[in-house]
Amino acid sequence: MREITLSQAVNEALAEEMRRDPTTFILGEDVAEAGTPFKVLSGLVEEFGTARVIDTPISEPGFMGLAVGAAMTGARPIVDLMFGDFIFLIMDQLCNQAAKIHYMSGGKLNVPLVLRTNMGATRRSAAQHSQSLQALVAHIPGVKVAMPSSAYEAKGLLKTAIRDNNPVVIFEDKLMYQDKAPVPEEEYLIPFGVANVKREGSDITLIATSSMVQVAEKAAATLAKEGIECEVIDPRTIVPLDEATLIASVKKTSRAIVIDEGHQSYGVTSEIASRLNEKAFYYLDAPVVRMGAMDVPIPFSPALEDLTVPTPEAVADMARKLCAGDMIHAA
Repeated sequence: MREITLSQAVNEALAEEMRRDPTTFILGEDVAEAGTPFKVLSGLVEEFGTARVIDTPISEPGFMGLAVGAAMTGARPIVDLMFGDFIFLIMDQLCNQAAKIHYMSGGKLNVPLVLRTNMGATRRSAAQHSQSLQALVAHIPGVKVAMPSSAYEAKGLLKTAIRDNNPVVIFEDKLMYQDKAPVPEEEYLIPFGVANVKREGSDITLIATSSMVQVAEKAAATLAKEGIECEVIDPRTIVPLDEATLIASVKKTSRAIVIDEGHQSYGVTSEIASRLNEKAFYYLDAPVVRMGAMDVPIPFSPALEDLTVPTPEAVADMARKLCAGDMIHAA
């Protein structure tokens, strides 16, 4: 199987879906000639033209509102939001309009809209361009949230999102755009709500999202040399969440760490840990531990920024404590 970058996988998914469905179009800042600052959309305007790859003014609420209206009237818009941090600018259009129209119309209207954006620190982009805000939109009923961890997941989840009749937000880690992974040449889709068991193990479960999947896998490889076998699970989508797979794993291993790059307090790690505590409590030999970003604005200083997000070393250290029964220090 060929290997392509996550950026190429996203580009392929968009091109394939735009060829398949003429009602699909892309809009956002610098998406046409520039192909976005990360060059993810390069070449699409040459094939589909400026009527379907639309450069917008710098007005996120404006073009998000246009996309919601287009979706309500039968199109399938894909909104490219240059940085995930800009979600704050479109919360009304996304969470008050797109997420609620189907319910408020008694099921008569749908909003088949995809919002593509990014997340992730350690790129030296400072506090306003480094946030991971997936928990904010996951909190809103009516919105689905996907978090691909590789090029394979990025393509399969995006194609599924574009065909979904509900608003979907996809968060791509900006540091992963040049990471390569095997991706089939033939068409495939990844269903929402189906987690991927990346590595099987018997001693502890590591549940990780997006780039934290790679962090968990590196920690698991280190721990395997010490005789600790980790089960690594990528939920793929946090809304809907594949509870059954996560709970079954924790029942088997009796320990779990949940890892996400969003801020730890009130975040994705909190929600998943809470569900595990509620539904697998009597199988647990230790508290479910959360590992997220520090509850501070992301610093610009490289030395400080690198300390704010979970690392393979930190995850491995926490797993050792849990497996050794050192619950006081782990909790």
